[in-house]
Amino acid sequence: MFQTFDSHATPDAGPARLAALRAVLHKEGLAGFIVPRADVHQGEYVAARDERLQWLTGFTGSAGFCIVLPEIAGVFIDGRYRVQVKAQVALTAFTPVPWPEVKPGEWIKGHLAAGQIGFDPWLHTADEIAKIEAALEGTDLRLQPCRNMVDAIWGDQPAPPLGRAFAHPETLSGEASQDKRARLADGLRRAGQRAAVLTLPDSICWLLNIRGADVPKNPIVHAFAVLHDDARVTLFAEAEKFDQALRDHLGAHVALRPTSAFVPALHTLRGPVRVDRGTAPLAASQELTEAEVEVVWGDDPCRLPKACKNAAELEGMRSAHLRDGAAMVEFLCWLDAQPAGSLSEIDVVTALEGFRRASNALHDISFDTICGAGPNGAIMHYRVTHDTNRRIGTNEVLLVDSGGQYLDGTTDITRTIAIGDPGDEARACYTRVLQGMIAISRVRFPKGVSGRDLDPLARYNLWVEGQDFDHGTGHGVGAFLSVHEGPQRISRQSEVPLEAGMILSNEPGYYREGAFGIRLENLIVVQEAAALGDNRAQFDFETLTFVPLDRRLIVVGDLSAAERAWLDAYHALVLAKIGPRVGSKAQSWLRAACQPL
Repeated sequence: MFQTFDSHATPDAGPARLAALRAVLHKEGLAGFIVPRADVHQGEYVAARDERLQWLTGFTGSAGFCIVLPEIAGVFIDGRYRVQVKAQVALTAFTPVPWPEVKPGEWIKGHLAAGQIGFDPWLHTADEIAKIEAALEGTDLRLQPCRNMVDAIWGDQPAPPLGRAFAHPETLSGEASQDKRARLADGLRRAGQRAAVLTLPDSICWLLNIRGADVPKNPIVHAFAVLHDDARVTLFAEAEKFDQALRDHLGAHVALRPTSAFVPALHTLRGPVRVDRGTAPLAASQELTEAEVEVVWGDDPCRLPKACKNAAELEGMRSAHLRDGAAMVEFLCWLDAQPAGSLSEIDVVTALEGFRRASNALHDISFDTICGAGPNGAIMHYRVTHDTNRRIGTNEVLLVDSGGQYLDGTTDITRTIAIGDPGDEARACYTRVLQGMIAISRVRFPKGVSGRDLDPLARYNLWVEGQDFDHGTGHGVGAFLSVHEGPQRISRQSEVPLEAGMILSNEPGYYREGAFGIRLENLIVVQEAAALGDNRAQFDFETLTFVPLDRRLIVVGDLSAAERAWLDAYHALVLAKIGPRVGSKAQSWLRAACQPL
């Protein structure tokens, strides 16, 4: 099994660890310290060594941070984790804080009059620190870069990862690394920049056509890099990760250096040097400034090209989704055949991974499967453990959010499934969520439109009933890379224009604490739309995911004729594309599941 069911939350240990942290802060003359979820690469998924927030507080979510002050320790969490955090931290020691509604700078001012708040500059971006500093202007409060105070008290902190790196073939990447490097270096020269500092592992992996195993579920290599304006790359990573075949793959114009050489190398660069203030650790720009190297703020040059998938990457993603869709259909057929009340959440997760493994192509799962029955479904990023495992009832909904990492692509799919009769209210909510997914699937939009502009379409039918969901409608997805990829999103916060080749999730939801959770998710890709009207340049979406939606939860009368037509057409495609890939029993199940409304 790629997924395990051990509990990583340690709420009972939190108070003693918090006391130890406060003691070392007092010794250092600091009034507080910020503990982020991020690592030095600003990754959402981090290695065991970097699980500082979890180690201190017990909170296992993929986003958030803790600000420790003398009298209060706030755990800042977004809408996905409002339920989860209350079960994972000692509420006698830690106080959940709704974020981003409550900003860290304002919160600090409300709980402390004066003093220095420490932070590790390798774990925060320049943007992040600048926003807090702006909020503290005019007060006697200051942010102070310092060594990592959690590391100072974490006696058995794991070692850094040394996962094996490997080549990603050009047949799947669609472009040789040297061509990518030349293209991006040309952009640097035209901007008058001598080099760009790269700190995002997925950017580096994309640029060099490599993959790795330093973080579970995400095939990335922990590394830093400098892209020079002559298309050379200096790669900073541990040599043990690279065998001779991979070094040959990298070629003569990629120099491999140990991670410890990164800071000294920054001091030798000639400016201007591009640094992404939204993704690079603040320490990188501080080191350049200390060496009197001119820093120019600019986007990581790899992020946008990486987001806009080429023909080979899109073809690989389509193939991966057909393979994954067949596994999902086999799984749903199996699930429907199980006696009522016979399964637990762990049983479901184990079975689903087994169906994906049966393809003999699964490299890993793309994240720990979220499988929440009844009230557990309302915990948006619920991870079942032996401690929380729940038997699936006979009249409730089951939310299953899962995905696979294949050499040709990354998948992410959510289906909400009726177990028995979950009731009229659950069906009504499911139908509104479905209408939101269909709205995104059907939309046409002009070039220049961002995810922020599309996000309300997924929420309209919920809004008119006084309902909503506290997460974005969609995140970017990599091609055999991170399942969460920037800069593209469908979100109230996203102002990045959508471009052809960008892959996103389409996943509206609705969650009722203590009762049920509903989410539906397909992956979609931005494509040029067929000409209509006055022939304005427009985009629409191609759907990549082909798995039926549960007809038992749809209030058909609430759907418009256009919505019913889309759903019938989608199910006809599911039957045509997936039917030939599954066994006879699953074929029969699929034909019934895909009947027109």
